[in-house]
Amino acid sequence: MKDTPGKPAPVTGSTLDERVKNARAALDAHIRETIRWHFSPDTGTPFWLEKAKTFDFNPLTDVSGWDDIKKFPFFEDDWLRGGPVRRWVPKGLADRGVYVFETGGTTGLPKSRIVIDDFKIDYEMMSDTLPDKYFPKGSNWLMLGPSGPRRLRLAIEHLAQYRGGICFAIDLDPRYVVKCIKERKISEANAYKQHCIDQAITVLAGGHDIKCMFTTPKLLAALDESLRAGKLEDKYRELKKPVPPGGLRSIKAAGITGIFSGGTEFTPQFTREAYEEMLDNGDVYMTPTYGNTLMGLACSKPIGPEDGFKISYYAPQPRAVIEVVDPKDYNQVVPYGGTGRVLLSTFTKEFFVPRFPERDEGEREPPFEKYPWDGVSGVRPFSELAGSTVVGVY
Repeated sequence: MKDTPGKPAPVTGSTLDERVKNARAALDAHIRETIRWHFSPDTGTPFWLEKAKTFDFNPLTDVSGWDDIKKFPFFEDDWLRGGPVRRWVPKGLADRGVYVFETGGTTGLPKSRIVIDDFKIDYEMMSDTLPDKYFPKGSNWLMLGPSGPRRLRLAIEHLAQYRGGICFAIDLDPRYVVKCIKERKISEANAYKQHCIDQAITVLAGGHDIKCMFTTPKLLAALDESLRAGKLEDKYRELKKPVPPGGLRSIKAAGITGIFSGGTEFTPQFTREAYEEMLDNGDVYMTPTYGNTLMGLACSKPIGPEDGFKISYYAPQPRAVIEVVDPKDYNQVVPYGGTGRVLLSTFTKEFFVPRFPERDEGEREPPFEKYPWDGVSGVRPFSELAGSTVVGVY
């Protein structure tokens, strides 16, 4: 499949310092272009054109790069609750077909984000990071994650198609899981989780040659448990299919070679357990990611025992930026290795988000060769909000 127009050019440079400098220059140029687009009368986004009337600066003349993004107010997610959703569609894209993706919504109105091509570009960029040895081109995928109005559903389908495969999916309503947990209906939540895993077992028994999968840490563990209990072998017998001589009691035996996973439940402890016990000591490749409907997708450095299974995420700059800031002063970035709240910014033609305070915290990570800009590790629910955060299937 051809690339979707809009993928940024790769960063160049023979040394890390040079790559960091070039990445920053590319970010500044990209921000200038994004601001011109969203705040120009002909192409701008109705929400931002109206909001600009309250600013004490002119975005078209007073924003020259990343440092000037601090002039904007911090993005408030409540701006995305309720409609009309068309106020978020830039005039320059008004003739395009529009998707709407939702996040939240367990109580009150969900946050809605309009999307045209962004999810395709984000996942094509992510595809470039996947090793073909474990994610073979042309292989089919299993989407063991949320369905409904979620970005992930279409994004994983597009990723599979972009790599020449076909995506099989299950029905999963994460809002129902969160509702059960909030109402302390734990047995009901566990029964629903098993219902989702049973769907995945049925797909894996269908003979579709599925080699790649998206899932979350909790669902990965639940799938592994069901496979170990012989559920896939039982399904084969139910379908009157012969069970292979080696059995079907592991993720590797089920034919999966590569797993793209996401969720704040990733910890070094879980990753070590998954690597050693669920993924045959790395014979099945797993790449954690950190993303959401607002930002897109942050990829991780390769993980393994050599670095204690530490997970560090890097945003798809220049389309998005991650900052780790002092919780008491969002304009102050913490030192490398320091702990702070995660701020996300998004800069695309479809969506402009200046410095949104996420419900997560982590440690600031330095640039490295592949991603010559700041990252974040140890992502977890923001400590000041942790008591009100229900993770559900993620």
